Amino acid sequence: MNLSDARLPRHVVLAYLNEPPFCWKDAAGEVVGLDIEVAFTVLKALGIESVETRLAAFADFIPGVAAGAWTINVPMFVTPERAKRVAFSRPVWSLADGLMMRAHDPRTFASYEAVGRQETAVIGVIAGQIQHDAALRAGIPVNRLKVFSAPEDAIEALLAGGIDAYASAAMVHRGLLRERRDERLRVADFDDTAGEPALGAYSFALSNVELLTAFNRQLASFLGSPQHLEIAARYGFTGAEMACVNPINLTLT
Repeated sequence: MNLSDARLPRHVVLAYLNEPPFCWKDAAGEVVGLDIEVAFTVLKALGIESVETRLAAFADFIPGVAAGAWTINVPMFVTPERAKRVAFSRPVWSLADGLMMRAHDPRTFASYEAVGRQETAVIGVIAGQIQHDAALRAGIPVNRLKVFSAPEDAIEALLAGGIDAYASAAMVHRGLLRERRDERLRVADFDDTAGEPALGAYSFALSNVELLTAFNRQLASFLGSPQHLEIAARYGFTGAEMACVNPINLTLT
């Protein structure tokens, strides 16, 4: 910790949602996951004495941190529109989308466009997540899109036959299925032509410049380190998801 860090808060609140392997509450009631461990490691190195985790709906992430209801959001995908409302850290992972589907469904969807071409397929998305816009851009009509507040709600609708697929990052789906151990569900990865993986980063209130600056400085030395890669590997992250962690200048256009 340097002299400028003396002005940092002693206590921060980290908002998260249940999306293993990034963040979730395990059977023992402990909040765990890659994004949780990275945040705790960085904040501890900055001398932050106390970190409180708070479960929140994804749709509340941006307004909540902007209003000061909590201090930091676990990583979300970086978009120019979101960057007008919150301040992003440097990227910590990059992820491709995919679908969660019923295991007995024989259909194969390699992209959102493929879902759109199947005229009866109904897709579920989480409110506020970029998959909603991606599905609309791909031509999936609004009447074949169902919006949910949490992954658990989308999964229950999928199992009940209310939707045919639930769209999110493929890594999120794998993490959820590892936790649920539900053989009725499977993950359908999008192919390489479905677009570039998106970058994810922690987010702060636009006014929280000092904490963001210190957080980014510590991230720069931590990301890609043996400690970081060991933590990432424990949660199933490999080279592809970590390709963005080297210090870069992120330009939002």
